[in-house]
Amino acid sequence: MSRQWITGYRSYELGAFDEKSPKVQIIKRSLRNQLIDLIDNGCDWIITGAQLGTEQWTVEIAADLKKQFPNQFQIAVMLPFSEFGAQWNETNQLRLQQTLALADFSATVSQVPYHSPQQLKNYQQFMLTHTDGALLLYDSENEGKTQYDVRAIEAFQQQHPYTCQFIDFDDLQEEANQYEAEINSEFFE
Repeated sequence: MSRQWITGYRSYELGAFDEKSPKVQIIKRSLRNQLIDLIDNGCDWIITGAQLGTEQWTVEIAADLKKQFPNQFQIAVMLPFSEFGAQWNETNQLRLQQTLALADFSATVSQVPYHSPQQLKNYQQFMLTHTDGALLLYDSENEGKTQYDVRAIEAFQQQHPYTCQFIDFDDLQEEANQYEAEINSEFFE
């Protein structure tokens, strides 16, 4: 059994607000390829949060991959505290509900609304102790909020066997170049 924690940048950290933009499409394509790789290598639980951006895209992609890999993996969405997303605008709250509906399992780590940064640390600890490895959309040159997850993973790795893979901006550029080459080859056929 292999359980993978998938997380990374929020959409606002990437300036990625339009789901149809080339930037978002390249990120999703890269995430999709990495998820396929994880599933091919025995991942049977994709576990993530519900932040706008990487986490919600992961759930969307994983739900779509279930058509290609029926009964091979499940999706869990873990929320750090109750009433998560309650302060979001109506559109984003709807996206949150759609994300939760795509999951096979969802729950909150803390049963009370947000009141302390300790809840976020407890969430990280929960994710680390309930997964075997992590995949992060993260580039060390542009830390963002994901840097806190990276630091927690690095500290955890000092005491536990735990894998960690990154999709960084160079990987995204490579994905964009490959996509462009595919488009050009189709155009000239």
